[in-house]
Amino acid sequence: MPLTLQPQPLSAAAFAPYGTVIEAPTGGPSRPINGGTSQRFDLVGDLALTAQGGRPLLALFRAQARRFPHAVTELERHALGSQSFVPLGRRRFVIVVAASGDAPQPQALAAFVSNGEQGVVLAPGTWHHALLAVDAGDFVVVERAADCVDCDVCDLPAAVSVVLG
Repeated sequence: MPLTLQPQPLSAAAFAPYGTVIEAPTGGPSRPINGGTSQRFDLVGDLALTAQGGRPLLALFRAQARRFPHAVTELERHALGSQSFVPLGRRRFVIVVAASGDAPQPQALAAFVSNGEQGVVLAPGTWHHALLAVDAGDFVVVERAADCVDCDVCDLPAAVSVVLG
């Protein structure tokens, strides 16, 4: 019987071992800009994109909605840089992750579902599944680009079924 994983709501505290949650602040430090017509909130100070000659890359992923339950059979990681996923508009997505280090076992996986207005920054080395859009649409992706591709892939020894509640 395959292992079943039900994503928990995405929160900064629960996601902290894997990276940072990006969401509109409800307060906190900001400063007025543009003649006082806007407030600026600095969300993530270091995206870890320049290791070994890397440079920041801003991309747009146009994602199809996935069907759930979804069988997770492989994960990937980017050891030299962070990777960010930010939905444009209200686009929920599931992020399946495991701690950095050796290739994870199925029972080491965690899953989170965004509320459609949250994004994530995956810490360098965090194992993760490819984008699992619940709602089809566009996502901004910020990642490290370089001449050498920084993407390790591992096959899981057994599939994990991700179900939405």
